[in-house]
Amino acid sequence: MRISTNQLYQSGINAMGRQQASLLQVYQQISSGRRMVTPADDPLAAAQAINIGQAKSLNERLAANRDVAMQNLAIEESVLNNVTLRYQDIQQRLVEASTDTLSDADRQTLSQVIRNLKENMLALANSTDGNGQYLFSGHQGDLAPFSLNPDATVTWQGDQGQRLVQIDQTRQVSTSDDGLKIFMSATPGSRTYYTQAQATNSGTGHISTPVITDPNGANVGKDFSISFSGNPVQYSVSVFDKSGTLLDGPTVPATLDPTTGTVQLPGGMSVKISGEPNDGDTFEVRNTQNEDINIFDTLDKLADALATPVDGNPTAKAQLQNILTQAGQKVQENYNAALTVRASLGARVNEIEALNDAGQQRALGFESELSRLESLDLYTATMDLNMRLAGLEAASLAFQKIQSLSLFSMKR
Repeated sequence: MRISTNQLYQSGINAMGRQQASLLQVYQQISSGRRMVTPADDPLAAAQAINIGQAKSLNERLAANRDVAMQNLAIEESVLNNVTLRYQDIQQRLVEASTDTLSDADRQTLSQVIRNLKENMLALANSTDGNGQYLFSGHQGDLAPFSLNPDATVTWQGDQGQRLVQIDQTRQVSTSDDGLKIFMSATPGSRTYYTQAQATNSGTGHISTPVITDPNGANVGKDFSISFSGNPVQYSVSVFDKSGTLLDGPTVPATLDPTTGTVQLPGGMSVKISGEPNDGDTFEVRNTQNEDINIFDTLDKLADALATPVDGNPTAKAQLQNILTQAGQKVQENYNAALTVRASLGARVNEIEALNDAGQQRALGFESELSRLESLDLYTATMDLNMRLAGLEAASLAFQKIQSLSLFSMKR
């Protein structure tokens, strides 16, 4: 086969071009610090790097979501801490108000203290986060959860929606809690009770906190009404469900034991009544579940009762004591509800922290794998650079040699 001079020249040029291209690729690798300058350098590794990069970006997005969730929960925890402190203040004032040595003037002062605590509690209930969103209004972040009416009552106007944040690929967490379960409801599943004396009671009877004597009793969780009648007065008990439907009773009238004052409520409950109830007096024992345990209404009723003079009036004093007892029972339940929410909040924070640790481990794994696929071994690249330079130099010398191969130069 005859090889022309042009073919020899073209072959030499092509060889130098290939060596220059290889050298350029090594230069690009070293300057960028990346093994793959283009996907064509390693198609399989490039595809793997794209998948890992997407997973890494998702992991970073979820980490940012967790930071937002932690910030919101930290703000809520701070507010709830103040709320529980206010509940403790109220309980302390109730103990002070129960002291027999207080005068009407002293109770009037306590009444104003209670009203101030209500204002403070309302401000906490309408707290906002750093972005102006109300913490306890459910989905309606731009709407105050509680509104103060002209008659000084407080109305709930939020909803019970949860603001969920995606903190992991398969996990969402609520970064807020609705104010209804903190300020107006009993703890779910609670079996606590509160008592109530009718405002028309004319005796000096005072009802205490009821006790569950048999947790498996048939009527535990039901509501009770204790009615006094006759002369001498006797009591009878009726049992109702939450809708007010009579389930049992009235029981056969019985005389109140003056030494213990214990009233056995049918189906696993008992309560003590001190003092001397009159004919027509009625007391209620109500389960807190599904009841409106409105802390603001409780404080209003308590403040009004403390502002009402009772000195020298045994009946009025008994009414005040019943109101104080009821307020203590409701405030304790509100306090328990706030503690339950705080416990739930703490559990969410712990979960986010655990996911943060796992996310950091995943991030390290992604970085390591991307480094394996993309990062350049400078030692190997330097050796390759020297080899490419030598190859280009050899191709150049070969071309020079080819240029000297002609019939004219050979005959010299």
